[in-house]
Amino acid sequence: MTGPGRVLVAAYGVFALAASARATVQLVRDAGEAPLAYGLSAFAAAVYVVATVALARPGPRARSLAWTAVSIEAFGVVAVGLASLLVPDAFPRATVWSGFGAGYGFVPAVLPWLGMLYLRRTGPVSSR
Repeated sequence: MTGPGRVLVAAYGVFALAASARATVQLVRDAGEAPLAYGLSAFAAAVYVVATVALARPGPRARSLAWTAVSIEAFGVVAVGLASLLVPDAFPRATVWSGFGAGYGFVPAVLPWLGMLYLRRTGPVSSR
């Protein structure tokens, strides 16, 4: 892995750490305050961890897992982003994916698409 791949894995790693720390603090300190939002933050953290590890590893199984993780992330950002705008009462506190990742500079809205682009461009020649 070189250049863009390393940057992508580093970005996912940062989000894995940030989302994990945020979810842990939220769930330990205020779990009853916004269980849906904090549970979704924990889910997002798990997706970022899986994506980081899968993107960093070689091989077809890791690629398949990376595709699955970034696809779930893309769906999650759109679904939670829309839900947090359409049903704001269900999200009294922000999640990593609320407002399409507004709290993180919208990076969560862009990152899965960059992950998919990277996976597509680095895939086997026979799959193009």
